[in-house]
Amino acid sequence: MPRAEFDVGPPLVVALLAAQAPDLAHLPVRPVGGGWDNTLFRLGEDLVVRLPRRAVADALMVAEQQWLPGLAASLSVPTSAPVRTGRPGCGYPWHWSVSRWIGGVSGLTVDRSGRSSAAVPLARFVAGFQRSAPRDAPVSPVGRGGPLAARDDVVRARLAALPALPGVPANRLLDVWEEALAAPAWSQEPLWLHGDLHPANIVLGPDGALAGVVDFGDLCSGDPATDLAAAWLNFDAAGRSAFRTALEELRPTDAASWARARGWAVSLGSALAEASDDSPAFHTLGVEILAAVLED
Repeated sequence: MPRAEFDVGPPLVVALLAAQAPDLAHLPVRPVGGGWDNTLFRLGEDLVVRLPRRAVADALMVAEQQWLPGLAASLSVPTSAPVRTGRPGCGYPWHWSVSRWIGGVSGLTVDRSGRSSAAVPLARFVAGFQRSAPRDAPVSPVGRGGPLAARDDVVRARLAALPALPGVPANRLLDVWEEALAAPAWSQEPLWLHGDLHPANIVLGPDGALAGVVDFGDLCSGDPATDLAAAWLNFDAAGRSAFRTALEELRPTDAASWARARGWAVSLGSALAEASDDSPAFHTLGVEILAAVLED
């Protein structure tokens, strides 16, 4: 995980709230972790404050603030869409948001078989979220939603550098990657994408059902196959089958899109598998994704 470029604690959160959302400043604030880009603070029982911890995340936060509330309004699945938007102040240099707290556990803490109950609801989320994007919709700075060919060199380099992984032969992954590259590219209008539908961005309830989808920092537009990769990022064979069947019922999807989606799973899985001591949970997730790709 990249080092934080700005350390935020509860006193700063309280100061920002007092200055910009004084009606919320009386609520208790406590740290609840965070990810690569944001630090999170629980605000009372029902809210969470999300603040970028790196400069690169500021533009992502602004895009979320601009687009996500409208996109999320019609969804049946709770999201981390902001209910209040904050701006730089009190010595803090970036934009920040207050969102609804979604109770449950990170999908990353649940094994693949335990996520299967979320497969159909996640397919419904994807089908509902992926609507036509306007011309001024964000474009991913790291290529999410774009052509797989743009990632060819880096994915080949990653696969070549992967250590020997039991049950995950690199030559077979390369075959899957080349099949995805050979699939016809997306030629229709760009659709809205979450951009990063791995288990850490999915909240599960006590029964394993989908409680929410969070962290839209990679919100962008483009090829829907990017988000269809969620089948391999999250689920075992049974879950993948349920996800794909549900999505097909909601929106017919051609074989080329599924091939590209599998290629996106190779790209994202190989990136996560590069993590080792710095992020063992993500390294394990990456290996699991690559193994899942070869099961189908």
